[in-house]
Amino acid sequence: MSEALIVIDVQNDFCPGGALAVPEGDQIVPGINARMQDFGTIVLTQDWHPSGHSSFASSHAGKAPYDMVDMPYGPQVLWPDHCVQGSDGAAFHKGLDTDRADLIIRKGMNPAIDSYSAFFENDQTTPTGLEGYLRTRGVTALTLVGLATDFCVSFSAQDAARLGFEVSVQDSLCRAIDLDGSLAAAWQAMQSAGVAKI
Repeated sequence: MSEALIVIDVQNDFCPGGALAVPEGDQIVPGINARMQDFGTIVLTQDWHPSGHSSFASSHAGKAPYDMVDMPYGPQVLWPDHCVQGSDGAAFHKGLDTDRADLIIRKGMNPAIDSYSAFFENDQTTPTGLEGYLRTRGVTALTLVGLATDFCVSFSAQDAARLGFEVSVQDSLCRAIDLDGSLAAAWQAMQSAGVAKI
């Protein structure tokens, strides 16, 4: 019971054919389902943006996807519209075994703040409630899998380590966007925070 599997954002928009497709994002689904057998607690996260979210390039005149802007909470990559609440793109990949989930955490719902991490919005102070759930369940160790390694997985893993959890990221069950070297930078940041790569 002390170990949990955190499955990050395995949603249609992050899989091939989706609005913000991560290369080979769908290929990790069978392996994630198999890993669920090894854990007493399973949490799924789901990007769940209102339409017109401030992280969408379409919300900023003259801006294109992957441009950078400064938000009140810091630098923000602008993304194609993705994972809009209630849309097919926001739904979990149909192959993912969602029935095994103890909890589904939805994030990115505040229209003014993006939310990569499963634990905090990008202001680094607004919690999602996941920490409290895990602590009350007696969870001390986490294994993270999912999409994308260099954004939501990385931010979640770093936050979890800072919160005092023992954190591993199973690299074979993640896929990355790798935007201008973001994957290498993410691994460096994770390992500096004490995250194990397995």
